[in-house]
Amino acid sequence: MNLAKRVKTLSPSSTLAITAKAKELKQQGHDVIGLGAGEPDFNTPQYILDAATEAMNEGKTKYTPSGGVPELKKAIAKKFAEDNQLHYTADQIVVTTGAKHALYTLFQVLLDEGEEVIVPTPYWVSYPEQVKLAGGAPIFVTAREENQFKLTPQELEAAITKKTKAVVINSPSNPTGMMYSKEELQALGEVCLKHDVLIVSDEIYEKLIYTGDEHVSIAQLSNALYEQTVIINGVSKSHAMTGWRIGYAAGPKEIIKAMTNLASHSTSNPTSVAQYAALAAYEQGGELSEMKKVFAERLELLYDLLLDIPGVTCIKPKGAFYLFPNVKEAATKCGFSSVDDFVAALLEEEKVAVVPGSGFGSNDNIRLSYATSTEALQEAAKRIKDFVIKHQA
Repeated sequence: MNLAKRVKTLSPSSTLAITAKAKELKQQGHDVIGLGAGEPDFNTPQYILDAATEAMNEGKTKYTPSGGVPELKKAIAKKFAEDNQLHYTADQIVVTTGAKHALYTLFQVLLDEGEEVIVPTPYWVSYPEQVKLAGGAPIFVTAREENQFKLTPQELEAAITKKTKAVVINSPSNPTGMMYSKEELQALGEVCLKHDVLIVSDEIYEKLIYTGDEHVSIAQLSNALYEQTVIINGVSKSHAMTGWRIGYAAGPKEIIKAMTNLASHSTSNPTSVAQYAALAAYEQGGELSEMKKVFAERLELLYDLLLDIPGVTCIKPKGAFYLFPNVKEAATKCGFSSVDDFVAALLEEEKVAVVPGSGFGSNDNIRLSYATSTEALQEAAKRIKDFVIKHQA
């Protein structure tokens, strides 16, 4: 049977591939340390679990409106007003089956065949694949390491063509952990307004910032940028609710209406009980302050350990829960022709699973998640250092 052309163009997820290999080795009895996780290693808070149980007991297990229950939309609107000084009405918000589905649905309603979306490199693995699935063309623009992996206005403007429909901005970023300042966002926004380019602002790591820097949404910088932006967010990272699959998008009414209509023919609605759990997350508590504190401590620990490894350099991230070190020199001195080969050998020999940067469009780097125990991070860093020293000898 011949599959549809749209799926034949998809690239496999590098994060899932390394995770599968690590699980295979674990099943064989090996002591594998996995640093590929893209989710908090904390359980969902008890008050949220209780709210889900209560919702089930009250019979809130039926279909809901496709765009989300009104109570949750109201809570999301309140969150935007309090956290971001942004004001959205219910018809400007759609609740989705995870933030990933919000992005997927957005590209489906936005793109016609051949239209372009600018995707800064390094990028989260699903951005280009979702653009391709919608018939669009991802246009990669390298955000240079010397500029903290951030896109400049000049680089953005040079990539814009008559086919450009949107640009993706992810701050704080997966995989780099970097974030844009207010001034940097303003400059990018002016380019987008000049060329009528929609801004897709992925703010899923908004609550996981470990410096004194304030998260800024590009939509709050002016009325014009507010009208030109679709914000993507959710409770997965901020409230350790990855498996609940609740995300949302906020933006211009016509876009949100189209996304809601499409959802009505794809998922019908996000899981009812999960919506009421997310409602409790926003109504009864904030982000997980203890989780954030632990992540900040792990960042400091792993960052210092990485800098002690020969041939490894790393820009210190400000948010998310990833480090994105450059290991090109280490890999070369170890005799490997590529960082991908370095990563494969590291897993095979030392049983440490990291994600090669090639999956994020950056061949010289690797992504390490510190969403795991301090002990595991210390042991992983030791094994990586031992691996490098052994191969460089």
